Amino acid sequence: MAISGKMQKVKLRLRRSILVIILLHITSLLCHAQPEFDGIGSTRKFMAHTDAANAMYHYFARQAYGYLNDRSTQISKLSALKDWQARQERMRNKLGKAVGAFPQKQPLKPIITSTIARPGYKVENVVYQSRPGFYVTASIFIPVKGKENEPLPAIVYCSGHIWESYRSAGYQTAILNLVKKGFVVLAYDPLGQGERLGYLDSATQRSRLVSPSNEHSYPGAQLFITGNTLANYFIWDGIRAVDYLLTRKEVDPNRIGITGRSGGGTQSAFIAAFDDRIKAAAPEDYVTSFNWLYQSLGPQDAEQNFMHGISSGIDMADLLAVRSPKPTLVIATSRDMFPIQGTMETVEEVAPLYKLYGKPDQFAMVTDDSGHESTKKNREAMYAFFQKTLNNPGSLTEEEIAYLSPKQLQVTKTGQVATSYKAETVFSLNRKDASVKMKVLNDQRKNSPDYLKSLLPVAKNISGFREPVKISKPVFTGRIQRDGYVIEKFMVKGEGDYDIPYLLFRPDTPGDRALLYLDPKGKAAYGAKSGEVEWFVKRGITVMVPDMLGNGELGPGVFQGDSYIDSVSYNNWFSAMLIGRSITGLHAGDIVTLSRLLKAQIGAKKVFGLAISSLSPALLHAAAFSDDIDRVAMIEPYTSYLSIVEDENYKPSFLHSTVAGSIGQYDLPDLAASLAPKKLLIVNTCGADSKPANAKKIEKEYSVTRKAFSVRNTIDNLIIESGLNINSYSSFEKWIKD
Repeated sequence: MAISGKMQKVKLRLRRSILVIILLHITSLLCHAQPEFDGIGSTRKFMAHTDAANAMYHYFARQAYGYLNDRSTQISKLSALKDWQARQERMRNKLGKAVGAFPQKQPLKPIITSTIARPGYKVENVVYQSRPGFYVTASIFIPVKGKENEPLPAIVYCSGHIWESYRSAGYQTAILNLVKKGFVVLAYDPLGQGERLGYLDSATQRSRLVSPSNEHSYPGAQLFITGNTLANYFIWDGIRAVDYLLTRKEVDPNRIGITGRSGGGTQSAFIAAFDDRIKAAAPEDYVTSFNWLYQSLGPQDAEQNFMHGISSGIDMADLLAVRSPKPTLVIATSRDMFPIQGTMETVEEVAPLYKLYGKPDQFAMVTDDSGHESTKKNREAMYAFFQKTLNNPGSLTEEEIAYLSPKQLQVTKTGQVATSYKAETVFSLNRKDASVKMKVLNDQRKNSPDYLKSLLPVAKNISGFREPVKISKPVFTGRIQRDGYVIEKFMVKGEGDYDIPYLLFRPDTPGDRALLYLDPKGKAAYGAKSGEVEWFVKRGITVMVPDMLGNGELGPGVFQGDSYIDSVSYNNWFSAMLIGRSITGLHAGDIVTLSRLLKAQIGAKKVFGLAISSLSPALLHAAAFSDDIDRVAMIEPYTSYLSIVEDENYKPSFLHSTVAGSIGQYDLPDLAASLAPKKLLIVNTCGADSKPANAKKIEKEYSVTRKAFSVRNTIDNLIIESGLNINSYSSFEKWIKD
């Protein structure tokens, strides 16, 4: 019995082992199985497409490299000082245009909210208004040693991306050492940090967003759509910081410097490029080049980007060059996330200009072997730089300091501007500006539909739309048989060097109509044997369902950037904006290509376009710019770009479908109006928050569209319906009916 029991145990173990082997084999087969609806034909089989999901990032990057290479060619031709000086003037103008016009200076209305006396210095916590109702919280650190009435050199200190801003121990180390060495230091909170949170959660007293970068980019995107820039706000806050220093009797107006690390390095480089009153600048852990930035981190959050900056020929070196021959120290670390190779190349570009001015010693770079952090070596180099350039000699040795608590450096009563004052925000100020800009467009709309003739070329330019030049031959990758139709898999070249995979649903008895079906979820969602696509196919309509760039097999890719909000990469959108493009304009060009392909590939006489949610704007652009799409349907679209900038809590998933600089120039209802007399179906319109729009909102937004259809006596071709169950297909019946 003992042997028998032992044998049973052996048999049991054997069965388990066999079962495990079988399960592992099945798992292996599943893991290596070719997905049924991948038009690229399985990335394991097409090595050329193993990086397909990152195609959008790489395509924008290649365009950026083209502009940057052109810029490098221009720089290589400069030799004489007069040529460099002419370029300096051109770049000042370009920088001004890319950042946008600053507002007129209004009274700062500073209020000192508290004063702290410490051995050797005092601190005054102060709040002032850089724009009317737009409050800046700051602390001014003033040495009390030396001659009482002798004005001292001053440093504007800019903080990087950290919630507590200059109150952090790392920043206090630099600030208080500068103070101990006889410098007045003004440190202030950047937007979205410290006491200037824009999205305050009243329950937690923290930001509703997960990082300072998100606090910057969420409203920053709305600014770009309106034709403004967050860089303008950041730079203006810095300029007004200098204005405040000049009101202080303790400060020598001829000895002002600026420094900051990381995001503070960005700010110090930007502000110094725009404010001639800053004699010496020492940006830290920021300066690299866009060439190397695109090869590594990618474009950063909103305030670090200028409107169409790269397509305007701007690189980081220009921020330094326009200051020449004023003293500048570039502070870097060899293992920084901002590539050191780009830093070195930027310094190599700018240094000859200082030599031409006869002041090579006014420009330098210091590097320590560390990561993205402040080091004692670099800080002491910064102290020495300001001691020399601002004529304040002394020891450069860093001292131990006693940190001040966040409570001691609290400026406002509640610890936040939002709850201490009736304050303006970036959002509220931008919304007002959008309203002003819309007055111009609304005046044009009075001349409907004639105004559309001049509006469409403007929309093409602003969106970065490119007319497709040719259609490549599609690559066939497989076929799936279904009852009454077949699904064929293809891929075809898009605008760039990427392939667009698509499914082609062919009825056994096709008619002469075809439908281009666009869904952000991608084509894989439509392989089921029932649903909208099959409904159209069973009515003899051939349906193409592609993966647009950034969706399905073509996205979203590994690049997220420092502003990844609700699974949306704001940085990818910034990447397009920097080169004068938009994701929507790119999509529109590919949609035109696909619509023409349908006519060429299957001989369709009419091509309809149907888009779901965030792909609706791309379809509208394509249909407005090309006659290849005969009618349009939009399911659950948001109403307008204006609605995005007017909603403080807009849906991030809509961002990629927006166009920078569109407000006041054109909007989605204008493109819809241009489609008249073509049949246009709009179902279940939503607001910028993705919630259903009310009837009043829909009527107001689409009034210009209704007018265009009415003037052409085709109002019946405009079908706007709300609260419908899409699966009832009643709206589609009306839409496809001739």
